Amino acid sequence: MSTDHLDWPFFDDEHRKMAAALHEWAAEHLDHAADTDIDDRCRRLVRDLGDAGWLRYSVAGTAFGGQSDRIDTRALCLAREILADHDALADFAFAMQGLGSGAISLAGTDEQKRRYLPMVAAGTAIAAFALSEDDAGSDAAALSCTARADGDAYILDGTKTWISNGGIADFYVVFARTGEAAGARGISAFVVDADTQGLHIADRIDVISPHPLARLRFEECRVPATARLGDAGAGFSLAMRTLDIFRTSVAAAAVGFARRAMAEALARATSRQMFGGVLADFQLTRAELAQMATTIDATTLLTYRAAWQRDQGRPVTKEAAMAKMAATEGAQRVIDAAVQMWGALGVVREQRVERLYRDIRALRIYEGATEVQQLIIARELLRSPEPT
Repeated sequence: MSTDHLDWPFFDDEHRKMAAALHEWAAEHLDHAADTDIDDRCRRLVRDLGDAGWLRYSVAGTAFGGQSDRIDTRALCLAREILADHDALADFAFAMQGLGSGAISLAGTDEQKRRYLPMVAAGTAIAAFALSEDDAGSDAAALSCTARADGDAYILDGTKTWISNGGIADFYVVFARTGEAAGARGISAFVVDADTQGLHIADRIDVISPHPLARLRFEECRVPATARLGDAGAGFSLAMRTLDIFRTSVAAAAVGFARRAMAEALARATSRQMFGGVLADFQLTRAELAQMATTIDATTLLTYRAAWQRDQGRPVTKEAAMAKMAATEGAQRVIDAAVQMWGALGVVREQRVERLYRDIRALRIYEGATEVQQLIIARELLRSPEPT
């Protein structure tokens, strides 16, 4: 994997040291094994990442196990880029610890942070983020899962779907309608332990790039009022703030996938015998490689601009959306080109480029589909149009 971009001014020496150490660790510990039991492998990866200290970058607060008091978005993105380059499931395991606990880092009380974040950072508890529903995916504010106040508790009813880590998580951050106002202003967030009575794993979902995924069902699921994260009715805003952090890291994962595809393409193009030479001798191949490299550099720049901007405390909604859209769409094109260079071998099950082809597809959908990112970018542009 190329590391030339680490010399860019977005990074400092600590980022460069962290990236070098993670590269070394990943090369030694990630075996790319296609285990038949994805749940067990994911649990092992979470524990291994925690034992090695990498999950400290996914939570905020040194007092609660975090690497720093505020999530370092550039470090988070570097971690995802590197892990994705080595192993898609390792990237997933790392990312979900951050996304699943992100709302606690942002809005949790000290008691909530003490209870959950050290276990997330250590890899001894698995986190999950439960926002999406059957009719509330891209339009997340349309969710219908409810949480009604009942004395010193809330009672949750409804379903959540497409929940990553569903079935193996130790706790879920759940967003439910509490009714303070219509639409997005009537949603609150809650931490729900996996063993809470009334929380059921309704179905497990099998997807093209295997990872733990499930539909949850809540039936008279009673949680204490102290399980609420932040103010009543502020849950949707909290969800969006969380996604603003981790959406940029999705772009970084896409960059990692694209870099691995580029390496595979170069290896194949310079070794595949064809018409008395090798594939790389042909102008069509060279033009494609040039386009792939340019796409990777352009999307890397967008990704780390957004990460740097958030770390400077600047608004990042538009920039994160641009990075996520461009990097995931660009990586899809890069990986498709790599598969094409590999020819028939490129679609053989468990070849590296075949796995990448499956791994990248969901990134164009989750945490806001490409079309949603377009709407976000346009909304931000129209809200503050550039002066003419």
